[in-house]
Amino acid sequence: MSHFDDIDRRIGARIRIERESRGWSLTELAERSAVSRAMIHKIERGESSPTATLLGKLSGAFSLSMSALMARAEMQQGRFLKKEEQPVWIDPQTGYERRHVSPKSNLPLDLVRVELPAGAEVPMPASAYAFMRQLIWVLEGQLTFLEGDTRHLMSAGDCLELGRPTDCVFKNESGEPCTYAVLVLRST
Repeated sequence: MSHFDDIDRRIGARIRIERESRGWSLTELAERSAVSRAMIHKIERGESSPTATLLGKLSGAFSLSMSALMARAEMQQGRFLKKEEQPVWIDPQTGYERRHVSPKSNLPLDLVRVELPAGAEVPMPASAYAFMRQLIWVLEGQLTFLEGDTRHLMSAGDCLELGRPTDCVFKNESGEPCTYAVLVLRST
């Protein structure tokens, strides 16, 4: 089993735990998330690697950020997290690479590093942002961030605080990868 298969298995198991802890059936989660019952079943069984968009929809249905859902699936408690131990997940659809940098702790903050390949586009539903505040800080390259009807053209060093929850799209319209950090402030 590869490292990525193991992450997919843990993500699926976490989704099942979140669903069952709420007493929801597969059908109820499907209705709340707008993800098909069959796809949720495949993800929970580790038979399918979810896309970033699907994870955004599922986490929103649970009233969690995608970052919180992923942290629950990926990490152990602790104050120090070596780079080689930081969980990495790659979106099978776009190649979007997500590295959870911050250790799992009681701090209400998650730090995530994302590499968005050239030409990639990742939509996120408003439900994925409804329970947190976050900043996007471009480290390298260029990012076009669509926040509802507002278009933000961001370059290395630029930082944006997200506004009210709305459907968003992360786009790399350049010919080079874009690396950015997402700082998520969770409600306590």
